[in-house]
Amino acid sequence: MTYRVIQWATGGLGRAAIEHIGRHPDLALVGCWVHSEEKAGKDVGEIVGSEPLGVTATSSIEEILALDADCVLYAPLMPSSDEVAAILRSGKNVVTPLGWFWPSDKERASIEAPALEGGVTLHGTGIDPGGVTEQQPLFFAGLSSAVTFVRGEEFSDIRTYDAPDVVRHIMGFGGSPEDARSGPMLRLLSGGFEQSVRMCLDTLGFTDAEIRTSHELAVATAPIDSPAGVIEPGQVAAQRFAWEAFVGETKVVRVAVNWFMGEENLDPAWELGPLRERFEVEVKGDPDCDVVIHGWHPASIEAGLQRNPGIVATAAHCVNSIPTVCEAPAGLVTFVDLPLVTGRAHPDLARAT
Repeated sequence: MTYRVIQWATGGLGRAAIEHIGRHPDLALVGCWVHSEEKAGKDVGEIVGSEPLGVTATSSIEEILALDADCVLYAPLMPSSDEVAAILRSGKNVVTPLGWFWPSDKERASIEAPALEGGVTLHGTGIDPGGVTEQQPLFFAGLSSAVTFVRGEEFSDIRTYDAPDVVRHIMGFGGSPEDARSGPMLRLLSGGFEQSVRMCLDTLGFTDAEIRTSHELAVATAPIDSPAGVIEPGQVAAQRFAWEAFVGETKVVRVAVNWFMGEENLDPAWELGPLRERFEVEVKGDPDCDVVIHGWHPASIEAGLQRNPGIVATAAHCVNSIPTVCEAPAGLVTFVDLPLVTGRAHPDLARAT
């Protein structure tokens, strides 16, 4: 069966998703929503830099809702629960990297109603959150017993993230420490990463846990060149956000991101360490498990600005889940509700049928 897919937004993740959809044997791109009028009316291939795909982009939500499609891969810069609800009511499944990984009972009830009304399913996934920070700790915990602690953590050079306005004005790099602390980033991140922590707590069976959040900063001690502009001395040049769960005073879950504008000229003198950019997954139990993931970071800043593997991996996780989500019961489904989600063979190597 071929599932008809609409891509919502064509930023870095959306462009990667369109590539993945085109190579997936069970998926076909049938629509694309774009934010700018400049992109509207163009063939999607022209937007993503490929050959024509025979699909015309639109900036009309009404046109998207009217399309005959099985699923929308919803990936704008910022999510709108009203938009997602409207898509669900139109009878289209939704896969998104922007939330709903492990919603609270209140959040679940509010978004399940339109899903049930449309007879379709909503699934939140990705890699961080949506993978490294809950799915993979839980997977590796399956190889242990008597688990006492799990961790998922990112270590990245943020200069490879090709969104300069987001890096400066939302993430707070290049601003004052005071502005970064009072800015929106901690609140925006907590919406997803606290769900990661709760998924680990609930699935592993930790009870009466308290989630504590921290936000640490390092500033530049000399000018630092970055794609988002020069970071001047005294301005924010590295940040660490962490969400930790405690049962009493015993730490049982840690989810964290460590973001750097390089490693030189920082105060405090933070370093990526000998393992460099990476993702880490840790389980303490019988036996312990330590996993370091390379490959989801680019080889250089320049390469990352062209095509960031972390964004490509996030898009792949979303795309690969679409067939399973389309077959799932109506409502909201999480990672722990679904069977195995995996990739498919390259078209050149797939068995002929």
